[in-house]
Amino acid sequence: MQLNDTQKDAVKKWIAEGCGLTEIQKRLNDEFKLSVTFLDLRFLILDLGLTIKEQTKNTSAGLDLAKAAPGRPEVETTNTEPEPLGPDSAGGVAVTLDRIVKPGSVVSGTVRFSDGVSATWMLDQLGRLAIDAGKPNYRPSPEDVQAFQMELRNLLQSRGI
Repeated sequence: MQLNDTQKDAVKKWIAEGCGLTEIQKRLNDEFKLSVTFLDLRFLILDLGLTIKEQTKNTSAGLDLAKAAPGRPEVETTNTEPEPLGPDSAGGVAVTLDRIVKPGSVVSGTVRFSDGVSATWMLDQLGRLAIDAGKPNYRPSPEDVQAFQMELRNLLQSRGI
């Protein structure tokens, strides 16, 4: 594929504006009536010595998990374990969401049970919940499991997940 200097300058300008390959293909077709394959366009950009800027992909479907849920300031979105319970706390269950979801899961996070044991959890595409405390044969109490499920449901509903 051969482009004239005007067309090459246009491609350089579009890349400087931050356009992706699909947008450049569309503009070449709209403005110059050139039908260019994706692969040909990639080769052209390499030949011109240009680099396409990485565009951040929004995988959260418009949800900002970094914002605290309204009315629930005690629940934060972090990549770390929940804060330790204070001496005056009733020993409840604390649940957080990961900012970066674990591979193979729809949503993931951490939980701290009333006995102080922290665990990671994940929910997969089939709705299966996995909890890993890192301790062999650890089982939270039935009350903690119920509290965890309620906290998790409330947290996910508050985030629109």
